[in-house]
Amino acid sequence: MVISGETLKEMIKKKVIIIKGVTDKQIQPASIDLRLAEDFLVVDEHNHNQITLDTEIKYRKIKGKNVIIPPKSFVLAKTKEHIEIPLDCTAFVEGRSSIGRLGLFIQNAGYIDPGFKGTITLELFNACNVPIKLESNRRICQLVVLKLDKKIAVGYRGKYLGQQDVTGSRINKDIECKKVEEEE
Repeated sequence: MVISGETLKEMIKKKVIIIKGVTDKQIQPASIDLRLAEDFLVVDEHNHNQITLDTEIKYRKIKGKNVIIPPKSFVLAKTKEHIEIPLDCTAFVEGRSSIGRLGLFIQNAGYIDPGFKGTITLELFNACNVPIKLESNRRICQLVVLKLDKKIAVGYRGKYLGQQDVTGSRINKDIECKKVEEEE
């Protein structure tokens, strides 16, 4: 069940769900608008002739009040808000439709697990043939919170727990990669 904006306000006020830095203006009928921070990452193309799933990816950091995403380019960003999802909820991020209509695709690679704490890293792709300029502090995406059928005993313990910076892929830390290292 998707949680309504009114219930989200109550949950935030009672600290059932933590969303640091959120204002009432960001709460929508069934979601919370999240804002863009000033930190960005791009794949350092000078360090890679190919990306594989079992090696660490090198990124170049960009910090500033705005970023220009060239046509057909990919940038990692983060939300300004820090969130903490309770053990009886999950969430997912959707791009705002007004931004999608500009040709900017926003993803966060799936659901946010119960027990997750941190900022949300966003994957941004400019599908247009012209650059898109983004400004920090602008509402960029929507957090949709869902209630689980029951509270879970143990929350998210994965490799992105507690992230505060824009966080690049840690796929090289997956269990499949560890098995390869152990076999060698």
